[in-house]
Amino acid sequence: MDILISNASGVPIYEQIEEQIKSQIMTGELAAGDALPSMRILAKELKISVITTKRAYEDLERDGYIETVVGKGSFVKGVSGEIMKESMLYAIEELLDKAVDKAMLGKVSLSELQEMLGIIYEEKKNG
Repeated sequence: MDILISNASGVPIYEQIEEQIKSQIMTGELAAGDALPSMRILAKELKISVITTKRAYEDLERDGYIETVVGKGSFVKGVSGEIMKESMLYAIEELLDKAVDKAMLGKVSLSELQEMLGIIYEEKKNG
């Protein structure tokens, strides 16, 4: 499991860990039943506090991505396609909300915003 931490991103470290694990689950890099490194081992590998990895694992468990078995460790849960899609829609909605705030601040019209989104989407889709 590869996790890269950026101190310059402005995103809390525990959130960076959560998002990267979620992403690896959604892309299939991590499958249902796969064991995650222990909180201590992950903290040691990333050179961060165990409290930080504990927070990330607790949030992932709360959101239904992993399950922790006492004495055995944490494992990827089988996440349904519908739950994955809902999670992605929620994340997209949060980002679009921020984009709309910026657009309104900069007096960018809805049609200009839609055009920009369309261009970006097509560029990403086509490679």
